[in-house]
Amino acid sequence: MPRTLDPAAVIEDVFDRNGWGDGWRNGIYDYLHYHSRIHEVLGIARGSAKVRLGGNRGRTLKLGAGDVVILPAGTGHQCLAASKNFLVVGAYRPSGTYDECRPSANAGEHEKRINSVAQVKRPRKDPVFGAKGPLLKMWKPTR
Repeated sequence: MPRTLDPAAVIEDVFDRNGWGDGWRNGIYDYLHYHSRIHEVLGIARGSAKVRLGGNRGRTLKLGAGDVVILPAGTGHQCLAASKNFLVVGAYRPSGTYDECRPSANAGEHEKRINSVAQVKRPRKDPVFGAKGPLLKMWKPTR
């Protein structure tokens, strides 16, 4: 990309054009969390990080500038280490409600959150490629 372009602004524009809005710029929390009522997309604008996806027993990946990660509702994520210049652009589908959940020992609370995850509708557009993007072909129903 030319130095005159802000990579975070480019990512925000791409996500927004494809219906993924309510964007933010920051890093990824260093504690395990997930969203039970909304899907999230993360675009890495600068730097790199080691991120665990899928909870405590999930996979650890090295993410760098240009990578995009789509987190279906219920997907645990946590930043384990990051470069000083690490910058993420996040966004959400318009259908759904933002919440931030942490693993809980309370069985009733966990059951309620799992039920919420199953109710979140499949995205209508891929956040990068739009209505005909690969996300829609790869997305498996939760029910």
